[in-house]
Amino acid sequence: MSSVTIADVEAAADRLDAAAIVQRTPVERSRSLSERCGADVFLKMEHLQRTGSFKTRGAYNAISLAVDGGTERDGDDSGASAPPIDRVVAASAGNHAQGVALAAAGAEIDATIVMPESAPAAKIEATRGYGAEVVLRGSAFPEAMAHARTLVDEPGVRFVHAFDDPDVVAGQGTLGLELLDQLPAVDTVLVPVGGGGLAGGVATAIKARSPETRVIGVQTEGASTLAESLAAGELIAREEPDTIADGIATGGLSDLTLGLLEAHLDDVVVVSDDDVAAAILLLLERAKQMVEGAGATAAAALLDDAIVDDLDLAGETVVPLLCGGNIDVTTLKEVVTHALVDRDQLIELAVRIDDTPGTMGEIATLIGAERANIRTVRHERSRPDLPVGDADLVFEVETSGPAHVDRVLNAVREAGYPVEWTTQEA
Repeated sequence: MSSVTIADVEAAADRLDAAAIVQRTPVERSRSLSERCGADVFLKMEHLQRTGSFKTRGAYNAISLAVDGGTERDGDDSGASAPPIDRVVAASAGNHAQGVALAAAGAEIDATIVMPESAPAAKIEATRGYGAEVVLRGSAFPEAMAHARTLVDEPGVRFVHAFDDPDVVAGQGTLGLELLDQLPAVDTVLVPVGGGGLAGGVATAIKARSPETRVIGVQTEGASTLAESLAAGELIAREEPDTIADGIATGGLSDLTLGLLEAHLDDVVVVSDDDVAAAILLLLERAKQMVEGAGATAAAALLDDAIVDDLDLAGETVVPLLCGGNIDVTTLKEVVTHALVDRDQLIELAVRIDDTPGTMGEIATLIGAERANIRTVRHERSRPDLPVGDADLVFEVETSGPAHVDRVLNAVREAGYPVEWTTQEA
């Protein structure tokens, strides 16, 4: 069975160094995360890569090898050359799609990318923008993958798998070599895991160059196929993974990546979608970096006190990989709204009134006088518990926090209106 060695990763690094398509991304210290978990935390900002993701590394390595004749990998250890290609096919939830599309454009060959219908619109349009043909198929990644397989039906076509491809994994592993060059004394590297291509390549590279450095895989609860596979001793898949981190919602690993992770990964931890959302917001507010759910998954582990304690990160030099920055605007809105509610900066107030003209305006004036902003208001007259002639006015209100909420509530109550803060427990 094919695998990936440090020699493969080093060769991929040479290949990428000779091209202008893959950039060297920065490493910056995060004071906020360092203070939170008692470690020296540095962010590897791979979301600043062209296409907004590490995926360009693996796609370019695989496609450039294939265009040049490559090496037969599928069970053939003879090193025989494969026929050159003129078209590539891939399946992706978004980031791999863009990496393949860009690499194919650079090689002046055609690319067909199959994406699930649930893929973020921004990723679909970006993939088309790099010149690829995009086919939407299925509600989740596994269905898109199955359809893509059917399109590889003639000579000269290369299927570029997002993670079950040694050339792709070797290309992703160059991120590990680059990180060690930038921060040789790193103690722990946190890597998000979907199909395992990034984690498998990075772990292979880091363990070969710096065996004492820990490599920890991070998954979300709705897509924790690595933890489940390791526990079962065999591949475990999910047909429809459910997570805010769509970039790692692959539904499972492969024999190739699971083998690499079993050999080189030190541990795997699982985070909640709430922690991922909090990490997205923290990175945006404190580090001034916009990342997607998959890109924030590694950092999310540092927001879970139990994980920080279990991994004993205190005093270490720790690097979460921010592997993607292609967040959908709708997802970003949901994350921000959730955070505002959690911080009591977006609340819902239900005010019981005698349903007479002018009352809504009077209450709105009271709220506005406290410098709170009314987003929406709805007038409810048909609830079964309402007395005849009464109504509830439900205001969605923006505030600066709990103290501001108290001032708004007091102002409404002092004017004689019963009011409930209906989102206090949200």
